[in-house]
Amino acid sequence: MLTIGIIGKTNTGKTTLFNAATLLDAKISNFPFTTKKPNIGTAYVSDICVHKELGVEDNPQNSVCIDGWRYAPIRLIDIPGLLKDAWTGRGLGNRFLAAMGQADALIHVVDASGSIDAEGQITQPGSGNPVQDAMDIESELNKWIADIIERNNESIAHQTASLSLEEAMAQNLSALKVKPYHIKKALIQSDLNKISFRSWTLNQTLKFSATLLPIIKPTLIVANKMDILTSEKYFEILTNFYGQKLVAACSAKSELILRRAQKAGLVQYTPGQEIFKITKKAELNPNQQAALDYIQKRVLNRYFNTGIQQALNIVVFKLLKTNMIYPVSDEHNYMDHKKNILPDVHLLPKGSTPVDLAKQVHTRLAQNYILAIDAKTGIRLPKEHILNHKDVIKIVTRKTAKKKTKKQK
Repeated sequence: MLTIGIIGKTNTGKTTLFNAATLLDAKISNFPFTTKKPNIGTAYVSDICVHKELGVEDNPQNSVCIDGWRYAPIRLIDIPGLLKDAWTGRGLGNRFLAAMGQADALIHVVDASGSIDAEGQITQPGSGNPVQDAMDIESELNKWIADIIERNNESIAHQTASLSLEEAMAQNLSALKVKPYHIKKALIQSDLNKISFRSWTLNQTLKFSATLLPIIKPTLIVANKMDILTSEKYFEILTNFYGQKLVAACSAKSELILRRAQKAGLVQYTPGQEIFKITKKAELNPNQQAALDYIQKRVLNRYFNTGIQQALNIVVFKLLKTNMIYPVSDEHNYMDHKKNILPDVHLLPKGSTPVDLAKQVHTRLAQNYILAIDAKTGIRLPKEHILNHKDVIKIVTRKTAKKKTKKQK
């Protein structure tokens, strides 16, 4: 399952975002290090379900379909907040950085209202520096990766006697899910591919680490607390600094309120949508009504959504370039063996083949693989065929002989 890590300084709203996306009751407070160990839960990414295109009613099993949108599960990790010099072990730095290694991509939560100081303490809105906060976290990650390389310098150099530099470095950074092709790309981009590793200076190692980080951990800056008025100015600054495609606006608190109100039956709300409706049977108290009015005025009227679902979708579909693929057993009726229509959806990276799909569904499918069929067109696909987003695929396998029972023998 794809894993997304939520990082950021303390008090930026990381745990609120986590709860909004997963509806788990992770502890929330305004004290540094509220999150002392990673919270892990299931969130969902969404796109328009293929059942509309095919003109059938679906029956999801490993995912959910709500109002024509298919929601596919991913793993979300709320990682302990960072302080400056966390790479040296200050605060909960070691726990943070070890947990971060599990992630395929990162959501970097920044308090866009400027309501925290350099140490992550709550302060007056507008008095903080969200851009510097984001840069501080990036600096910690870069220094951490550089420190790993420096500490393993001799080991890497020794391994290059029998391995390429890419392979040697990847082995020493394997806890971060680093592959040799990641290293090769970073070496070229940092102009270090023609410089002997043994002669690297600390500054060159830091340069390499800064280049490697976005390659191994694609990151979306999530500008949180957009319901606070001071956020508009800082959101523009963050967007100008990092680029529009790498910054998303959100109000995690608003999403959490709506999700909990929906769970309690007070409103009709689908994550990621632009509206909510108060249910006919809802009896709202003055505080609940005021909270919903605030969300409508400060968030939905301004930004059209709370931004949480959109952020998850951007990370998975845009940054990680992932496709939704629907496997079926009956290509004519889009069913599985139990006659569930479009039962499952799998998230596969761009460039995946039918064999990759077979491996993800079940190892036995891959072992007995013969060919694949595009259920939309009926065309047989070669095993090197590149799958596209929202393909519906049947995997054809060879029949395996059933083991004889003792009585049959």
